[in-house]
Amino acid sequence: MKRVACVTGADRGLGLSLVRSLLAKQFSVFAGQFLKESEDLKALKEQYPEQLELIPLDISNKDSVKQAARVIASKTGYVDMIINNAGIIRSADNATVLVELDDEGMAEIYNVNTLGALRVSNALMGLLLQSEDKLIVNISSEAGSIARNKRINMYGYCMSKAALNMQSSLMHNHLRTLGGQVMVFHPGWLQTYMHGKKDEQAEMTPEQSAEQIIDLVLDYKKYMGEEPAYLDTDGSSWPW
Repeated sequence: MKRVACVTGADRGLGLSLVRSLLAKQFSVFAGQFLKESEDLKALKEQYPEQLELIPLDISNKDSVKQAARVIASKTGYVDMIINNAGIIRSADNATVLVELDDEGMAEIYNVNTLGALRVSNALMGLLLQSEDKLIVNISSEAGSIARNKRINMYGYCMSKAALNMQSSLMHNHLRTLGGQVMVFHPGWLQTYMHGKKDEQAEMTPEQSAEQIIDLVLDYKKYMGEEPAYLDTDGSSWPW
């Protein structure tokens, strides 16, 4: 029986690398495509025409999420794994409380990073419950860890990821009674375009992070428990 995954924010960076890694491991993948044109996804589709489906998806918009779920449901009777990877950050969010805060920008971050993931998981829950695995993977951040917080700014991004962590706990409490699980990852400091241009100073490439995450995800039963597994890419636990 083929394994089926859905990945959001698949256009580039970590999302694209997660899709590529899953395809190489013989998954059928529904890739949530935010950008109208993605040459990288188009090339992957040509390489894996039978395994990869490109799905237009804006997780900030409930109608877009519902439409994507309908398309996915028309093509498969189950989804084994949902990877909520899509996320945003805004440069104006770097302000401290000593200057005027961009509350509209922070609300946009929360709408995508926290509510967007919830919209997707909720919309695909019926398909997920048809799987034996019933696995949700949320890409969070060390920025959402209250225990390790040292920052004095990035209120919107940090709070959105802390809220995503709480969402993961709520979802896990429900899913584990149905045989499922939630895993949460700090993907590392990555060479991605989160700030609009490639972060060349970052420690890891998206490809490295994705491979490590997928290896841990495939061994998910090792981490099953009363709480969701909140992990670094090396498999070590991360504090909430």
